[in-house]
Amino acid sequence: MPSKKKPINPPKDKKTKSSKPSRKQSVTLHDVAAKAGVGSMTVSRVVNGSTSVSPEMRERVEKVIRELNYVPNLAARAARSGQQRIGIIFSNPKSSNLGEFLMGAFAASGQRGCQLLIEPLLAHSEPIDALKKLIELGVEGVILPPPICDSLEAQQLAAQKDVLPLSFASGSPRLHSPAVLIDDFSGARAMTHHLISLGHKKIAFVKGDPAHSPAENRLHSYLAAMAEAVIEVPDQWMPEGDFSYRCGLEVGKSLLQLPVSIRPTAIFACNDEMATGLIAVAHGLGLKVPEDVSIAGFDDTALASAVWPQLTTIHQPIAEMAETAVTMLADILAAGPGASKYDGVVKHYVAPYKLIARGSTGPVAK
Repeated sequence: MPSKKKPINPPKDKKTKSSKPSRKQSVTLHDVAAKAGVGSMTVSRVVNGSTSVSPEMRERVEKVIRELNYVPNLAARAARSGQQRIGIIFSNPKSSNLGEFLMGAFAASGQRGCQLLIEPLLAHSEPIDALKKLIELGVEGVILPPPICDSLEAQQLAAQKDVLPLSFASGSPRLHSPAVLIDDFSGARAMTHHLISLGHKKIAFVKGDPAHSPAENRLHSYLAAMAEAVIEVPDQWMPEGDFSYRCGLEVGKSLLQLPVSIRPTAIFACNDEMATGLIAVAHGLGLKVPEDVSIAGFDDTALASAVWPQLTTIHQPIAEMAETAVTMLADILAAGPGASKYDGVVKHYVAPYKLIARGSTGPVAK
């Protein structure tokens, strides 16, 4: 039988290779211009949103941008424009504080003419990746909330990339970088003393996320105040928490269904969201607030005045703090490269807190 001949593969024609730039190489503005058959300035105008480009020309350029997966060099653009770029990382998009924080930040950015770039932690598998993305986008300063503000890795990365970090609402701000915070320890101590002054001795405390330094400060303050009053605290009066409303519901059931002899007459939650969950559980169990149990929170978010009865809490001026944070960074950056101190001293702004007594707390039942 005649042997089967193997098909001969035709030689590859070098001319048939795609003219599309290799993915390993960054696509430049000039690559887009060459393929679209326009000048580089036209591509620049399209990327920057200029209205001086005709709709037909814009459509042609945008089509090539999509084909080549062109990503503008935002860092270089920011440097050329001279506009300050400040990054903001936020950790919890469901937080009641987020709206107030953004209002304050935007107010300051509008006054100072700086640009804000906002990045959620939840969009990344590792918190440090959120910071890396903002650095790639060309920020000069960045506002870091808990827990990333307490990360030494984040602080070191920012320093290596010549980006100024500001710790926001940290319980242990770095001595070498600016910070905006409140005195969580004093605030929690004031709330615990308030409950004791109402005659309560069986006071429970719902912990916050242990990765957040403010939560740890509030817990230690509660324990210190109880010790000062010579009141013992059983472990079952200090359940673990995570700052969420759902956690308040779960913890509330375990605390409020204890036998009356050991059931707390007051509960201090590490934040307002957990406290409002506790109030909901109390209502569901037929307990009156504050007649049967007093409930207090921390932060004074919008939730605090939206529940019934309204929540006794520690007011934290989030909007003012955010406005101060952006203004501080803008001032430091305006002072020049490497300027991160005021007269040789790193500036830490400690915002005033205030105990807001509302209807959710009252004297212990006789």
